[in-house]
Amino acid sequence: MAYKNCAHAVCLLAALSATTLLAGCRRAQYPTLTLSIAASLQDVIVEVESSYQHDGGHVDFRNNFGASGMLAREIEQGAPVDAILSAGTKPVDDLQAKGLLVGGTRSNLLRNSLVLIAPQQSNLGGFEDLAQPAVRLVAMGDPASVPAGQYGLETLNALQLYDKMKSKVVLAKDVRQVLTYVETGDVDAGLVYATDARISTKVRVAAVAPESSHSPIVYPIAIVAGTRNQQAVHDFIAYLSTPAARAMFLRRGFTMA
Repeated sequence: MAYKNCAHAVCLLAALSATTLLAGCRRAQYPTLTLSIAASLQDVIVEVESSYQHDGGHVDFRNNFGASGMLAREIEQGAPVDAILSAGTKPVDDLQAKGLLVGGTRSNLLRNSLVLIAPQQSNLGGFEDLAQPAVRLVAMGDPASVPAGQYGLETLNALQLYDKMKSKVVLAKDVRQVLTYVETGDVDAGLVYATDARISTKVRVAAVAPESSHSPIVYPIAIVAGTRNQQAVHDFIAYLSTPAARAMFLRRGFTMA
């Protein structure tokens, strides 16, 4: 009887091992989509990707998060990327002008708003306070590569504040770094997207930038020329507009374009 039990256990183990091996082989056959994604989408896109895989999307993901301008430059330099999801139109415009996108695959996916944030205990009242002596440093993304920084610069100029406070400006590599600077108290205020402010309990929104003060904040997505996974990335992009994905974006504070 002991022999029979042992033999049964060995057979069961072998069956389980074979099943695991088969699942691993199937997984190994899935294409890996390399996506260059604006830093402000870091949390929600991981949730969306997980949902897509759960719903039967047979792909793996490799995400490259960062400032949209930097992501576009990497693609220009030959980085092997399947698609780009930018926080601004200019980086994608540049790629399109250079023939680095698959024609007909570009679309606007999301919208956002720009907000002024401060540490929770701060008495900052709004944009007009940025020129006051009590405000030492203000963080924003580098306008040369960070769309949020460009929107911020446009807003400060529209409100006739930039010339009064430009010596206080600290440039960051992306909006998440701006958020960190404000959370730690290294700066007195920062300009980020509304969706970034929502993820932190250490900051508060002091003011919302008027929409008329900056260019429309849109998130275009497009397939990058040279991808070897065009159908797979096309299917994933289509999923981003489904009710399931839309609900995840809306819950995080984005609006659909």
